[in-house]
Amino acid sequence: MSDNALLGIKYFMANDTLSLPPQQLDWFGLAQDVLDGGKVSRESALAILKSHDDELLDVVAAAHRIRRKHFGKTVQLYFLVNAKSGLCPEDCGYCSQSKLSQAPIEKYRMLSVEQLLDGAKVAAERGSKTYCIVISGRAPNEREMTAVEQIVPRVKEQFNLKICACLGLLSPQQAARLKSCGVDRVNHNLNTSREHYDDICSTHTYQDRLDTLHHVRDAGLELCSGGIIGMGETHEDLVSMAFELSELQVESIPLNFLHAIEGTPLEKQVGVTPQQCLRSLCMMRFVNPSSELRIAGGREKHLRSLQPLGLYVANSIFVGDYLTTKGQAPESDYQMIADMGFDVTRCDEVGACDTEC
Repeated sequence: MSDNALLGIKYFMANDTLSLPPQQLDWFGLAQDVLDGGKVSRESALAILKSHDDELLDVVAAAHRIRRKHFGKTVQLYFLVNAKSGLCPEDCGYCSQSKLSQAPIEKYRMLSVEQLLDGAKVAAERGSKTYCIVISGRAPNEREMTAVEQIVPRVKEQFNLKICACLGLLSPQQAARLKSCGVDRVNHNLNTSREHYDDICSTHTYQDRLDTLHHVRDAGLELCSGGIIGMGETHEDLVSMAFELSELQVESIPLNFLHAIEGTPLEKQVGVTPQQCLRSLCMMRFVNPSSELRIAGGREKHLRSLQPLGLYVANSIFVGDYLTTKGQAPESDYQMIADMGFDVTRCDEVGACDTEC
C-alpha cells in the first residue's frame, strides 16, 4: 500500500468518525496497489465502508479502475427462474419462502421440463449469459436432482446458455452429479459472516454452507456465492464475508440488498441507503478484484437512481424478476447499460468474443 493510503487509514481508524475531511485517504493509490497485484487489508476494507459521503465518487472511481482492468466496459446479464417456490423447512429470517414467513407468495413444487425450457427461452431472448435454476428447500431430493439432470443438457443444446444451479445444501455426490449433467456453477450464498449467521438462521449453520461450497469446488464446478446487505450486520461482518469469499476464490459474487418483505422476521429492518450500497460494492470489488460482481436483489429499491453508479463497480445484474419480488423492466436495464457506454456480453473475459446487445 502507498504511504499516503496507509497514513490516511491510520488517521481514519484512530478517529473512526464520519467527519473526516474529503480526500484524506488515497483511494486511487489503494486501487493502484490492487492493480499491481497487492491485496487490501481488513483495515482498508473497513475504511471503505466507513468513508464519508463526500469521498464517495472518489471511492467509486477508484473501484472502477479495478473493474475496468478485469471486465472493460462489459456487463453480463443473468436470468433466474424460481423453479420451486415456498414450502421450505428452514427458518432464514430474510426469506419469504421460509417456514416462518407469512408473506403471501406463490407456493408450488418443481416446475415441469416444458416450463423450465420456456424460462430458458426468455433468458436467451433477453441476452442473458447464464440461466439460474433456483429451488427452495434445505437440500434437493432425488426427484429434484433428476429433474435438473434432465433439463440442463436440453437448455444448453437449445439455447447455448451457461447454467447456475441453486439447490440448497449439497453432498459431494450431488455436486458430482451436477457437474456430470453440464451445470457450470452452483450458487450457495454465505449471506453474512460466521459471527452474525446465528442471528439470521438456526436450522443450519454457516459451516454447513461452507461445506457445500467445498463440495462444489471439489467436483470441479465454479462457485457463485455472495451475501445480503442490511440484515443488522456490522461493518466487520461485511468485511469478514468479503474475505471469506476471497479465500474461496469465488468466480461470481451476487450482492443483495435486503428487501424487507412483509410477513418475514426481518420485515421491520431499516433499509440501507444508496450510498451504503455503493460503499459495499466498492469494498467487495477491492477485496475480490477479478471476481464477477453482480448487483442482485434489492438494487431497484435501495440503489434507486444511483443504479448506474453501481455498474461502474459491478459488472453484472439480473435482468427481470427475482425469486418472489419484481425487478424493473428489462428495457430500463438495457437503456441504462447503453447510456453508460457499456456493452452486454455473454463471454467470461474481456476481448474473448464480440459483444451482444
